[in-house]
Amino acid sequence: MTYRWKPSVTVAGIIEKNGRSLLVEEHTPKGLMFNNPAGHLDPGESPLQACVREVLEETAYAFTPTALVGIYLSRFSKPASPDDPDEDITYLRFAFTGELGAHDPTRKLDTGIVRTLWMSMEEMQASHARHRSRLLIRCAQDHARGIRFPLDIIYTDAGVYQAGGPA
Repeated sequence: MTYRWKPSVTVAGIIEKNGRSLLVEEHTPKGLMFNNPAGHLDPGESPLQACVREVLEETAYAFTPTALVGIYLSRFSKPASPDDPDEDITYLRFAFTGELGAHDPTRKLDTGIVRTLWMSMEEMQASHARHRSRLLIRCAQDHARGIRFPLDIIYTDAGVYQAGGPA
């Protein structure tokens, strides 16, 4: 059987308010790191739905995407651990901007998330050694440059929402 390469599809919320970006601090194998509110696309959901879900799970804020900032391809080498071999992982990230809604202070943050925080571009650049993804700063820079694409540029076929739908 031939190996078929498949990137991991992820989404991220690029959320800015008063010159500061909403980030999360999370536990990783490399220690506490900063990231955009982000995560994997789950079966049965569109990239937009995944982003709304991930922002809520990681920050306890409601989020309404209004534009696509960009689509990013990144490669990551996960070193071997005592339990797992090394891995060569490629991420395909859909980064969205939008309107931040209400915060639910009673909502528990997703497993591994320590806290949310707001950072300026300068603070993000100064903390680059603690970025979980190299895409964190690139997405923030593209957002600051005003890069926006309409949401309808991303089409999700109805079969995605059906169990056992067409391939």
